[in-house]
Amino acid sequence: LDVVHESTQTMGTLIDDLLTLSRLGRHEMNRTTIDMQALAQETIDEVRRAHATEAVTFDLAALPAAAGDRSMIRHVFSNLLSNAVKFTQTESDPRVEVSGEVQDGKRVFVVRDNGVGFDPDRAEALFGVFERAHEADDFEGTGVGLAIVDRIVRRHDGRVWAEGKEGEGASFFFVLPSPNTETP
Repeated sequence: LDVVHESTQTMGTLIDDLLTLSRLGRHEMNRTTIDMQALAQETIDEVRRAHATEAVTFDLAALPAAAGDRSMIRHVFSNLLSNAVKFTQTESDPRVEVSGEVQDGKRVFVVRDNGVGFDPDRAEALFGVFERAHEADDFEGTGVGLAIVDRIVRRHDGRVWAEGKEGEGASFFFVLPSPNTETP
C-alpha cells in the first residue's frame, strides 16, 4: 500500500507539472518591469521554507531589472532554485548563487550551484520533457521543471541554457528583455 500511495502522489505531481506546461502557451502575459532582485529574494525565502534548507547558503548578487510577466518569472526562479537545492543535498557545504548582468541590452541571469552537476553532453537535452540528468531513484522530480523554464523564457523572447560538469555543480542561464523593450 505504501508503494501504491507513493506512486499515486508521484503521478499527481507529474500531471500537475504537465498541466502547467500545457497552460503556459495560453497564459495571458502581463508584461511589466520586474524588480528581479526582490523577486529572487522572495523566491529564495519561499524555497527555504518549502525545502527546510538551513544548510544551504544562498548568495544573491545585485540583479538588474527586466521586462516580463512577474508570476511566470517567479516560476522560473522557483524551478531553478529548487533544482539547485535538490542537487546540492549531498554536499557538505551546499551553495547556490544567483547573479545577473546586462549584455547587449539584454538581461542575463544565472543560478549556479556546487552540487552533483551533470554530463555536459546532456546540457541541451535537459530542457526536454521527461529528460533527466540523473536517475529518478537518485533525485526526486518529474523531469518537467526545466521544460517549463524553457517554455516561459521563450515566451519572453529569451533563451535558456545550462553548463555543468559531473561532480562540479551546474549553472543555469536565462535571458530576458530590458525593461525599455517594446512589448509585442
